[in-house]
Amino acid sequence: MRLSLTSWSMPACTLAECAGISKALGIGALDVGLFYASALDKAKILAEPEAAAADLAALGVEIPNYYHLFGDGLGGRNLALPGTIDANARDLEAVMRFADAAGIGSVFILPGVINPGQSRADAARVSRESLNALAAVAAPFSARLCFEPHVHSLAESPDLVAELVAETGVGLALDYSHFACLGYRQEEIDPLAPHAVHVHLRQARMGALQAKFAQGTLNFPAMFGTLRDAGYSGALAIEYVHQDYMNTLFEDVLTETVTMRDCFRSWKEAN
Repeated sequence: MRLSLTSWSMPACTLAECAGISKALGIGALDVGLFYASALDKAKILAEPEAAAADLAALGVEIPNYYHLFGDGLGGRNLALPGTIDANARDLEAVMRFADAAGIGSVFILPGVINPGQSRADAARVSRESLNALAAVAAPFSARLCFEPHVHSLAESPDLVAELVAETGVGLALDYSHFACLGYRQEEIDPLAPHAVHVHLRQARMGALQAKFAQGTLNFPAMFGTLRDAGYSGALAIEYVHQDYMNTLFEDVLTETVTMRDCFRSWKEAN
């Protein structure tokens, strides 16, 4: 296992600046996405995926993961919205070409939200259909497709997430903080570890998606051990953020990033 840094952790920094911070911290890897000053050009990714990939070569860091949104925000063309499969599948084919051309190991998407008029079961059914269709699109490519269960999505419980994985074969961008925020104990989340394709790290506690390292409930050495024992050998992306979503505005992102980095280094040195 190795560390990465999410580019959206530093909303005022350009992509090159984010890469420079990752290198300065001794991490040397950067997850990329469509947010803030470091945002990739989504239109170019969809229209000219190989050219968009070439734009990343000068960063000089590994890029373990790309976070793609099909529409605008959490609701736009989300996977639980009926009638979106064909358009999303067309976009994903270009996204996977981009990822392979850029040497990106995985692409994560969101499972969808409960749209107006839907029950959670309705949303899960449509999301399952979408994930199966998108898995077929992604299958010929080297980059692996995964989805991130998150607060406000249809997939807010470990059991429902496990069902989606079992029914679609699509693995996870696993972030314990989303479950801890909703009150799930770490041991209730651990069974998802064997399905991890990518992992996000930040401290959390019930009611708080993000917390200072010393003020959260997640036991990270235990988490690292669980992931190792499950056979996970990929990137652990430190994802402290400064944004309005779930009131994640009050932590010193750089300090918490360094604290998490040091926690992982200490664990790795002892194992």
